[in-house]
Amino acid sequence: MKALEDPETLVDNLLAEQRQLTAVEKFGQIHERHRVPLLEAHYRDLIPLSTPQPGEQYAFDVNLDRCSSCKACVSACHSLNGLDDGEAWREVGALLGERLVPEARGGNRVVPLQQTVTTTCHHCVEPACQAACPVLAYDKDPITGIVRHLSDQCIGCSYCVMKCPYEVPKYSAGRGIVRKCDMCHGRLAVGEAPACVQACPTEAIRIALISREEVKTRWRASQSGSDQGTWLPDAPGPQYTLPTTRYRSIKRDAVLLAADHFTLGPAPAHWPLALMLVLTQAGIGGMGISLLGHRGIWAGVWPEMALVSFALYLAGLGASAFHLGQPAKAWRVWLGWRTSWLSREAIALGAFALIGAISFAAIGVVWVTIVLGFVALIAQAMVYADTRREFWRFATTFPRFVGTAVALGLALKCWVAPNALTAVALALVTLIKLGVETATVKVASSEDDRWTQCRRTAALQQGRLRSILGARLVLALVGGALIPFSIAVRATPSSLGILACALCFAGELAERHLFFVSVSPDRMPGRP
Repeated sequence: MKALEDPETLVDNLLAEQRQLTAVEKFGQIHERHRVPLLEAHYRDLIPLSTPQPGEQYAFDVNLDRCSSCKACVSACHSLNGLDDGEAWREVGALLGERLVPEARGGNRVVPLQQTVTTTCHHCVEPACQAACPVLAYDKDPITGIVRHLSDQCIGCSYCVMKCPYEVPKYSAGRGIVRKCDMCHGRLAVGEAPACVQACPTEAIRIALISREEVKTRWRASQSGSDQGTWLPDAPGPQYTLPTTRYRSIKRDAVLLAADHFTLGPAPAHWPLALMLVLTQAGIGGMGISLLGHRGIWAGVWPEMALVSFALYLAGLGASAFHLGQPAKAWRVWLGWRTSWLSREAIALGAFALIGAISFAAIGVVWVTIVLGFVALIAQAMVYADTRREFWRFATTFPRFVGTAVALGLALKCWVAPNALTAVALALVTLIKLGVETATVKVASSEDDRWTQCRRTAALQQGRLRSILGARLVLALVGGALIPFSIAVRATPSSLGILACALCFAGELAERHLFFVSVSPDRMPGRP
């Protein structure tokens, strides 16, 4: 009677599973039933008997109900591909939840459920990594559909890591490049199963042939960007890149969430990128203000301010090289200009540097310089907005970048030649920018119960990153509002303008640090 009254727990469920044959025992039985010569045919059954026909491609077929979380696929992939310590092209995560099971006497009972998920590259129909790469280091085979990474082309910018919604490409610090799964294309070419497929003791992973048009139709017909009938629960929607992996389960009626669904953690800081953005935007703002304020032939202090601004801009370009794993190959960054916003940003920044240098000798290109600066800011904002992360959407990122350029340009003017008008303008721009930043966090934190990307960002900034947020607010208020107010009210020495400029730069660096570490995109199910 007690067993009928007490609800079944997840522990009860797992203990019941342990009474059955383990994955290793099942694998051993297969080997006992077959002689060695027959095993080759057994493994070949896990891949298609024919090569892809026009319009088809290879795809992973994963049976969630068979995956036992033994991680044999992870070990086999690591061993065969010679991966570095800590590097993994295939990962195993967990889904937790419950489902209703019909009772023999009528009604339903709630049964806790755990499913393990093995994931790797989905070899998408429209791979975001390929479109994002500025050096054309990705190739989608027109026959097999396999998305391969060309290591000799890679410069280690990691932009494909940001663009891929499934966190597939992995950066190797030791090699200075990104690497990823290639479906063991060499084995498939000779009729052998990939390492992960062959190593799985429960045959949870297979290789199948799928129609690309069918994939496009299925995912684009789903307005929500997710189809729980065929896609993975609590994973980024498939509408963006059109992944080809098929996840199968007879428990599709279960309500499942990733084991780490409510786990929050800061994203990578990307300090070279943060420094590059702040310095180049300060240079653009300072150059623009100096050129607009030009009188005669570089009258007064304007030549000095223009030179300081241009030097900061060049320093920002130099800082970007420290983000690359292979900086010697950076000259190739323009190759992907047709599809990559990173290539377009590099071209726009280079053009601004060239025209900015010319503007010192030919004042007639003033407006060309200002327009190119504006274009460069658009390109910088699109680099991050194109990753489709909610916190980095263009509607908020572009005003944020423009605000940094204007605020730091005015801060440089307060340093070189402080006056009341500049001080008032700096205070006004700073307060507006701070208002937009705090409003974004407040709106996100007041959303409904949905654990959205923006709500996770707000939770991070108000939780683990609160000290950085506080420092950002204090630095901006003191350097961008209080000191400029003092300069505007009474003629203060230029040393106070230098302090205001330094505090504004520190405040913008703190804001840009938050920009990177508090972004929280949707993720594939992680480890429990």
